[in-house]
Amino acid sequence: MVNLPIPILEDYSISATTGFLPDLPPSTILQNPYYAPWEAIISNLQALILSKKIRHVIDKLPILSSTYLESEADWRRAYVILSFLSHSYIWGDKVPSEVLPSSISIPYLSVSARLEVPPVASYAALCLWNFKPIFADDPFDCLDNLATLHTFTGALDESWFYLVSVAIEARGAAVLPLMLEAIQNARNDDLDLVVSNLQFFAERLGELSSMLGRMYENCDPHIFYSRIRPYLAGSKNMAEAGLPRGVKYLDGTGNETFRHYSGGSNAQSSLIQAFDILLGVEHRPTGEKGRETSDDRTSSGKESKTHNFILEMRNYMPGPHRRFLEHLVQVSNIRSYVESHSASGALTVAYDACLHMLRSFRDKHIQIVSRYIVLPAKEQRVMIGDRIISKQKQLPLSSSINVYPAQPGGLARAPKSQSDLRGTGGTALIPFLKQARDETGEPSIGAWARRLLTSSGIAPLGRDVGSVRIQGLAGQWLDSEDVGGICHW
Repeated sequence: MVNLPIPILEDYSISATTGFLPDLPPSTILQNPYYAPWEAIISNLQALILSKKIRHVIDKLPILSSTYLESEADWRRAYVILSFLSHSYIWGDKVPSEVLPSSISIPYLSVSARLEVPPVASYAALCLWNFKPIFADDPFDCLDNLATLHTFTGALDESWFYLVSVAIEARGAAVLPLMLEAIQNARNDDLDLVVSNLQFFAERLGELSSMLGRMYENCDPHIFYSRIRPYLAGSKNMAEAGLPRGVKYLDGTGNETFRHYSGGSNAQSSLIQAFDILLGVEHRPTGEKGRETSDDRTSSGKESKTHNFILEMRNYMPGPHRRFLEHLVQVSNIRSYVESHSASGALTVAYDACLHMLRSFRDKHIQIVSRYIVLPAKEQRVMIGDRIISKQKQLPLSSSINVYPAQPGGLARAPKSQSDLRGTGGTALIPFLKQARDETGEPSIGAWARRLLTSSGIAPLGRDVGSVRIQGLAGQWLDSEDVGGICHW
């Protein structure tokens, strides 16, 4: 492993200054007039959704070829446009559509194949390639200088939800070249430089936690839960939301089958997965307990093919970014270096500080998503229940009138029971999140740090939120005390 070359960021379409974000701001328009029909719809998307005309307009679209997309920025913009149009078509009415018309699906499949991403509104479509700086000369890591290119709702809350992730990606970018240097410094056995690298890493992780905490400033939990979240859903495990078979992408062959994709998820962020790899944090399949010898890695240090959510989410990353992580796994040596130099107090403290800050980041994420999904879901159930009871009291006992209030379609509808609440994806999310947080502390070296970082964690906001089976933004989970909060970093 020592003799393998350290990855070069540019070889994987990664910037030393902006990380997994593009070097230059994403394209705001496809200049070729051939694509004017796409641009016309995306520029009027909110009005078309509100007027319930989105499906009618898309059905009338011509099937446009991807042949005239020239630059990488063009390909990425086409992917963003088609992602927003497809999810608007599927979820833009009371009853979700289980068929995506060929006017969208044929170019969508072509563009997705070119960029090596699935044809779904992934993290790349919603965040990485869907922003612009307000002032071009200012950095991407300043939230006050960012705007989204497109949203489903037109609400500031939705823009802010995406832009917090964009700013985190930009602020965390500096860690990548620094920690690649740390890998080389560890190979050279330069302990002081490795300590310095880890200290910077820990400080930057603290900044990212503070930035994540800004989510509350401009994104209201109830608006997110009821208006924004439904459009982020994929087609995997969405029976309760109205897609029991998934979605069929019409490609003109007549042999189409139903497809199942997870919706947009921050677990698809290459940056956070890179942090785990750099620190040697190993994630097991959800629900699997720790073992002295993990089956998730082979004796050579390579990740095994054991299924787990982290590895599955890499399939939703752009191809070059996914390959970068695979390369990084092969050369990451920081954990082994710290373990072999555990007598150095400065080194172990710096390493454990990184683990502590990354664990704190995940704690904050759990709290945020608890506030944005668990509480609104509970409040909606209570509200619907109160309305039903009120109507029942007003009717005679012999009445057969339906007292259940009219419900919106898809994920926006209130669940009939706690076990029916659904989100936007397709995996065991709550157990995954709490387990991922606890696994972050497992490599800690110092005895005191190990006790601190492998404790049972924090009760979710001091509330009893009940035991609710929920499909989170990227999967399903139980929001009981035993399995933890929700989120998908």
